[in-house]
Amino acid sequence: MASLRIAEIFSSVQGEGIWMGVPSTFVRVSGCNLRCVWCDTPYASWSPEGPIMSLDVIVDQVEALGNFHVVLTGGEPMLFDPITDLAVRLRTRGKVITVETAGTVHRTLACDLMSISPKLAHSAPPESSGWRDRHETTRLNLEPIVQLMREYAFQLKFVVSGPTDFEEIETWLDKIVAAGATRPPATSILVMPEGVDSYTLKVAMRNLVEPVIARGWRLCPRLHVDLFGNIRGT
Repeated sequence: MASLRIAEIFSSVQGEGIWMGVPSTFVRVSGCNLRCVWCDTPYASWSPEGPIMSLDVIVDQVEALGNFHVVLTGGEPMLFDPITDLAVRLRTRGKVITVETAGTVHRTLACDLMSISPKLAHSAPPESSGWRDRHETTRLNLEPIVQLMREYAFQLKFVVSGPTDFEEIETWLDKIVAAGATRPPATSILVMPEGVDSYTLKVAMRNLVEPVIARGWRLCPRLHVDLFGNIRGT
């Protein structure tokens, strides 16, 4: 029977992106092929946690929470073959599906919004972790992102340490166009500051306003952090 390791399933409002504020059920798959140094869900990446759950049980828990919008997140949900069947089952139940992914894996599945979060250079873990080379090789593979952008409605969501990262984003955009992607509309490019508390995020966001306006991009708050702090199940 198909199954996935699940870190958590919970009901909240979408805290990030173009569907921010929409009541949503989050299915957080445990396991990731990256090791971002600032990862805010280490229990689904650096130290994957959670029980192995059958797809039947996952779908039943999602249905019990009642939301029409479901977010498949992680970790990296696109790593695991059963995620395809899970998405199909949720779609047959009438769910609207967002997939949160770093864009390192291409997969065909039921999806209404592919929320792609490419990782920038400041995400690299320290050499001492033993993950740096693998992380860098994986995050810089553009082919899966190009494929995802061709096949799905998408948003590109970048975590930035400050305005100095904008040049790297512009270079990255040039690279994906060179790799075969159509240049994305400016309004599909979302930037949000690194940080796990409301004060840090607000101060950082003020510094991003002018460079975002200059490029026509979108400044992306983290509503769930404002409302609840950096805690699980939100």
